[in-house]
Amino acid sequence: MNIDNRVSFLKFFALAGAYAPAFFVMTLHLSASSAIPALSARGLSVAYPNKTVLAGLDLDIAAGRITALCGPNGCGKSTLLRSLAGLQPLSGGTVTVAGRPLSAFKRRELARTLTMLAQFNQIPEGLTVEELVAYGRYAYGSLLGGLSRADRAAVAEALAAIGLSGHAGRQVAALSGGERQRAWIAMTLAQQCPILLLDEPTTYLDIHHQIDVLSELRRLCRERGLTIVWVLHELNQAAAFSDEIVLMRDGRILHQGSPDAMITPACLADTFGMPMLRLNHPESGEPVCLPSYRLRAVA
Repeated sequence: MNIDNRVSFLKFFALAGAYAPAFFVMTLHLSASSAIPALSARGLSVAYPNKTVLAGLDLDIAAGRITALCGPNGCGKSTLLRSLAGLQPLSGGTVTVAGRPLSAFKRRELARTLTMLAQFNQIPEGLTVEELVAYGRYAYGSLLGGLSRADRAAVAEALAAIGLSGHAGRQVAALSGGERQRAWIAMTLAQQCPILLLDEPTTYLDIHHQIDVLSELRRLCRERGLTIVWVLHELNQAAAFSDEIVLMRDGRILHQGSPDAMITPACLADTFGMPMLRLNHPESGEPVCLPSYRLRAVA
């Protein structure tokens, strides 16, 4: 059965119901040299009855560049990403997209501006890789009526970019964790968005595929002028593949700047509460960090 026939209303609403706010795309005419940030937050706060997750933070995300959100577990990275996408209710503050308040966007209009890939995603039963990636084309309003030539080209390009062309007909549920993660990334690429928000995109991937995915996303950022904000736990990968690093702790931004400025013992100790060493990569000269592994004497 071909892909047009297999896209059912049931699957459509099962997926779109959970991800509709991030399923549309809009051309955003901002370059890396634009003075207008792609995303901005002012006084951004998220709080629950017994916990403050984000505490009045300010942030600007430069257009056409890659920004990494880094920090210890529970510091608010994923919550910040969801807040920038308009998926997280705020306790206070504002978010602007290309200089326009997030609250001023209609749902479809906002969703055509950016897309977010969450860290964990549920997949409707019986979906193939090609069908999953094709959901990224829902933004163009043609999916229910069948895929257009442009849709098919975008799906094929996304599958090729992420190394899944040979898996298009496989059931997503039958994939390994790493293959499944790459399928979700391919769906995001098929949307051809100007702004991509990615929560730990290298989850489940081995080191080879981690580097492949990060390299491919960086290439697409450069070629298409994309703005990418990703949450990464691996600091050395964040330094190697990002233009800017935001260091967070306890719901606040402690430091923001270039990898060279952020990968320092002082900034990393502030952020992670432990001594770190800075080295230079022997081939690229890029900053590399290591924990000092100073062991306290056991009494």
